[in-house]
Amino acid sequence: MNNQETINQLELLKLYGIANAFKAVTQMGVQNRPTLEQFVAQAVESEKNTRNKKQTELYLRTSRLRFDAVLEDVICSSERNFTKEMLLSLGDCGYIQRNENLLITGKTGVGKSWLACALGHHACTMGYRTEYFSMNKFIEKIALAKLDGTILKVINHICKRDLIIFDDFGLKPLDDNTRLALLQILEDCYEKRSIIFTSQLPIGKWFDFIDEPTLADAIMDRIVSRSQRIELKGESLRGRIK
Repeated sequence: MNNQETINQLELLKLYGIANAFKAVTQMGVQNRPTLEQFVAQAVESEKNTRNKKQTELYLRTSRLRFDAVLEDVICSSERNFTKEMLLSLGDCGYIQRNENLLITGKTGVGKSWLACALGHHACTMGYRTEYFSMNKFIEKIALAKLDGTILKVINHICKRDLIIFDDFGLKPLDDNTRLALLQILEDCYEKRSIIFTSQLPIGKWFDFIDEPTLADAIMDRIVSRSQRIELKGESLRGRIK
């Protein structure tokens, strides 16, 4: 088997990182080629990096994040009530490892959705499956799933994610189906997954927004327990964030 056939076989086996490492070695002069031990180490490292890159690309594609935001672009300042230290404390994804929720509140335009998407993007690069939902589209998704009988399938799919983002909570009234679906998701994810909520409403008004006392008690208990709160302040950033 010649070198090209070896490369073809590696690619057929989807060992693209090893194939690239082998291809690079064959293009070196004999006197410059690594030892067997060095090559194996390089090939394994190349394969690991290739798989990590493909996994990140897959996670980002399926996350459906609203913004192509990254942590480096998040504006930190005392005026925003969000410091670099706070951003760094979230950057290790420890809140996901601890199965904590993040509750991001603030008036319109202060960057709640941008921050949530930046955290979601970072979670994908760190190997955590993430999915984003605007609450408007989530309500529509639940309504359609209820009609076609796939509601349990939709809920089970969402609950398999490591990080779930519900954006603009409180913007559109919840119907009974959405309240029940949200409660089921929160119940299944409690102490197992992390959820980010963003909202223009202060957390103290979420109970009234849910507008069904019994379900509101159960929903709020699971949202607020094991959660971190971030209240963004300052002027609107619309036009500054691209």
